[in-house]
Amino acid sequence: MATKRIAVLTSGGDAQGMNAAVRAVVRTALDRGAEAYAIYEGYQGMVDGGDRIRKMDWDSVGGMMHMGGTIIGTARSEDFMTREGRLQAACNLIKEGIDGLVVIGGDGSLTGANLFRQEWPSLVAELAECSRVSSDEATNYPNLAIVGLVGSIDNDFYGTDMTIGADSALHRITEAVDAITSTAASHQRTFVVKVMGRNCGYLALMSGLACGVDWVLIPESPPDVDNWEEVMAERLRAARKAGRRDSIVILAEGARDRYGNPIGSTQVQQALEERLGEEVRVTVLGHVQRGGRPSAYDRTLATLLGYEAVTTLLSAKPEDEPVVIGMKSNRMTHLPLMECVQKTQTVAEAIAAGDYEKAMSLRSASFTDAFQTLKTMVRALPHTHEDDRKRFRIAILDAGAPSPGMNTVSKAAVRLGLDMGHVMLGISNGFEGLAENEVEEMNWMSVTGWASRGGSELGTSRLVPTGSGLYAIARFIEDNEIDALLVAGGWSGYEAVYNMTANRGNFPAFNIPIVCLPASINNNLPGSEFSIGADTALNSIVDAVDKIKQSAVATRRCFVVEVMGHWCGYLALMSGLATGAERVYMNEEGVTLKDLQKDVEKLTRGFEAGKRLGLMIRNEYANPIYTTGFMCSLFEEEGHDVFDVRPAILGHLQQGGDPSPFDRIQATRLARLCLEFLIEECEKGSDHSAFIGLQSGQIKFHDMRDFERMVDISCQRPKEQWWMELKRIASLLAKLSPETEL
Repeated sequence: MATKRIAVLTSGGDAQGMNAAVRAVVRTALDRGAEAYAIYEGYQGMVDGGDRIRKMDWDSVGGMMHMGGTIIGTARSEDFMTREGRLQAACNLIKEGIDGLVVIGGDGSLTGANLFRQEWPSLVAELAECSRVSSDEATNYPNLAIVGLVGSIDNDFYGTDMTIGADSALHRITEAVDAITSTAASHQRTFVVKVMGRNCGYLALMSGLACGVDWVLIPESPPDVDNWEEVMAERLRAARKAGRRDSIVILAEGARDRYGNPIGSTQVQQALEERLGEEVRVTVLGHVQRGGRPSAYDRTLATLLGYEAVTTLLSAKPEDEPVVIGMKSNRMTHLPLMECVQKTQTVAEAIAAGDYEKAMSLRSASFTDAFQTLKTMVRALPHTHEDDRKRFRIAILDAGAPSPGMNTVSKAAVRLGLDMGHVMLGISNGFEGLAENEVEEMNWMSVTGWASRGGSELGTSRLVPTGSGLYAIARFIEDNEIDALLVAGGWSGYEAVYNMTANRGNFPAFNIPIVCLPASINNNLPGSEFSIGADTALNSIVDAVDKIKQSAVATRRCFVVEVMGHWCGYLALMSGLATGAERVYMNEEGVTLKDLQKDVEKLTRGFEAGKRLGLMIRNEYANPIYTTGFMCSLFEEEGHDVFDVRPAILGHLQQGGDPSPFDRIQATRLARLCLEFLIEECEKGSDHSAFIGLQSGQIKFHDMRDFERMVDISCQRPKEQWWMELKRIASLLAKLSPETEL
């Protein structure tokens, strides 16, 4: 049987992460014994043929993961929209022997792919009839297998939680809005920021939530009143009166009023200038949102989807319908391509028809939840409550090492709690502060601007209280009449709450609802696949490694990069996957001298074959003997004059910086759910103590008494770590070319 030949193309608008997907498709195909081709300039390249359909080898896709856009190009092809164009495209594929196709693009690109596949038998028959292909060629290529991957910054495709490029676009937007916010506050000025999203408000909604803006306009949910300009202006005016110095409105390009009339940035600008009596500035971000290096998340997402696309193609049967591969609940999914395309287009049709309720219903649950949360977060002041329902006193504290996103948790919890009529208490300096009665009642403006700040404005500590510390904490819980406690933190925070739960018999004050929210860059907490701060730390590592690689490639150098994580290898493995590191050393797998010897031999062969860069990532506690310094000395000695070696210990820069959009959005979502949990338990008179987590897309509250059962205490990590299954993919894609590996 002939070797299978798989081609990959990128089509439509470019999206950050497409290069990582192309790399994964090519290398996975080659590893599986297939031949890999890249079609340059999208469908137009397929029609043109010739040197636009190129055979790829292992090194053809090296050094491209960090690049924005798509190095194989994209184009909107008028020719491919005609049958004659598709006939020529089919002829070109048959002449190259290609029988599998991975299409990376939006709904238009995937619709074109499906039509191409449906027409394929008739196209082949026509080509054979007019002798443009031989009868043998027609017989050998009766079907074309197609798999689609969604590359779209709008995140507007049905059936997948995230599309390739959306997270990076959010990074561009939040960076811009954060920068605009600082200048707006300096001058007490109003800005209107226009973002992409013709039929989908995802970027506007999520960036608005992440940046703590004052007003958001999206296509799926127009203002529900005719005088929306006045309502918007009054909201901004009230926020200024309450003490806010800046006013930010985010507008999706497809925003419209409830009659279907487009709402433009100039219209919003004029409406606010007339009503506020001040100058209003407009910033249209435009294609900045598409540009720049892909985020760590997009590199990982694209890599996993590209790998799965090839696996799917190689196992496809002739009768199989084309599928689109997406990510749902942090797991890859296969869905019928045209069903997803049709439902995606249905949203646009519903918006055009003014059926906004249907449009919202077709969005994900996380989208609608975020929209409801945003409506509270953009308020100038909380609702007033005149009923006689009980007002609970809910305290929040940060515990453990500082983690980006802790401030976002605090802001969301405080404002949502106040809006529901409860008293929100902030505890400074973690459990150490609680033991010293550093408790203060928070108001709406106490947390202004916190969403985008790194570190912990409340302050944190690693104290795990015992003995007299528990007594002091119990005393001040009683003195402050605290009804419930929300702890955002890492391992020491969980241990502290576990100790409190275990000591309820000695300290009745601990018989209150308590919930732990995972906030740790190490991502080493039980019951949750993601901890707040881990995504930010991962992006910090990837940014640093990108710079290191630029330095190393100029001098034939190998770097050993040490990252944090204690005994948990999450940051090491995921940064290795996102940067293409040849080797990742983790405590979970251990390190032996034999491993290091093999790695030196591979590095030497690679550099002798022309390789210019070596990248090894080491988890800080991978091995107590084989330290980063030891590895560097060993590699330097054994590398002789072939290459030199340098260490890079990234240290606390991984804990610093403003939280990423992913962490801000997750922090807000989890804070809301924790608050709702505490209020419900208070209303029941319960003393349930729990920790929250996101697992397989589902939110779960685990009983705190199960903490010890779910973890490896000695290594301070969960017994089950979902990401370990990705090690095989990372190793496969990052190895040297098959010839050099031998």
